[in-house]
Amino acid sequence: MKLASVPITLAQCAKTFRGTRVLEPLDLRIGAGETLVLLGPSGCGKTTTLRMIAGLETPDAGGRIAFGDEDVTALPIEKRQVGMVFQSYALFPNLTVRGNIGYGLKIRRMAAETARQRVDELLAMMRLTAHADKPIDQLSGGQRQRVALARALAVQPRVLLLDEPLTALDARLRDTLRSEMNTLLRELGITTVYVTHDQAEAMELGDRIVVMSAGRIEQIGSPRDIYYRPANRTVAQFVGTINRLAGERRDGMLTTTGGAVPLPSVLSTAQDSAAHEIFFRPEDAYLADPASAQLRGHVESTAFLGERTRLTIGGAAPDALLIDVAGRVELARGTPVGLSIAQDALIALS
Repeated sequence: MKLASVPITLAQCAKTFRGTRVLEPLDLRIGAGETLVLLGPSGCGKTTTLRMIAGLETPDAGGRIAFGDEDVTALPIEKRQVGMVFQSYALFPNLTVRGNIGYGLKIRRMAAETARQRVDELLAMMRLTAHADKPIDQLSGGQRQRVALARALAVQPRVLLLDEPLTALDARLRDTLRSEMNTLLRELGITTVYVTHDQAEAMELGDRIVVMSAGRIEQIGSPRDIYYRPANRTVAQFVGTINRLAGERRDGMLTTTGGAVPLPSVLSTAQDSAAHEIFFRPEDAYLADPASAQLRGHVESTAFLGERTRLTIGGAAPDALLIDVAGRVELARGTPVGLSIAQDALIALS
């Protein structure tokens, strides 16, 4: 099942509620068939942006939304051909699985046989055929999530909008359904906007991620760009874990409390203050012999996380450093350790 898709353009879209600006003017273009994830903490403006795309909210004067070449700024949701899945799923408890999926087709007065064929196709796609005649209250959380998604797709929307659809599920089920949804969205090829505060969802599902904070876009990029090349501290600190090394720059090195780290060439010649502190991810440092390591410190605490162990290292820098090592590594509190960091993994942030 391949659905038609359109590009989406938001131009100078801001939103003010009761005199309070909750979304600063933003410009955003979403490619046809792209899965774009809006990522950020609660209150950052991501759901407001989604609701404007849906037609549930209207941008402030001067804002414009287009689906392809069609200006939809003033169109209500029922005329935009969008499918929506909410966090609560909003399923009808008095209808069966089949009834829920086919509800939109019934409202549109689609011929009964055509509607039945489309519902059967979606039941098979979502592996719900055996549950077609069950009431909603007999389904698991994962099955309800698939019913909500099937219902949104039944009307063959041009755009699919998902507002934190996995939040209500337990962690294991969420991981499974995230993988299934990733495969499904690739197969459908539909333009999708996905709202979440979960970094793992954003990384797995997004062709691109829009990181938002306080009503503004902080960065737009691929999952790898966002993680390895964050635009600023806000992005770096929200997406994953990041360590800070502060010190003095001398002769191409950053000298800090526990030693010195060679700066990448782009930083060693820079004159701005950002060169006096650099950042790196926990997995980009490795344990080394203290006698030859770049930095020396001691183990303050350990956290066993299964496939990895996260060490908190004190004394190597002004701030404690978090380092990920193989799960089988065991180090007692107070153990002296050496650390070295891959030079190309060092990040400068504004």
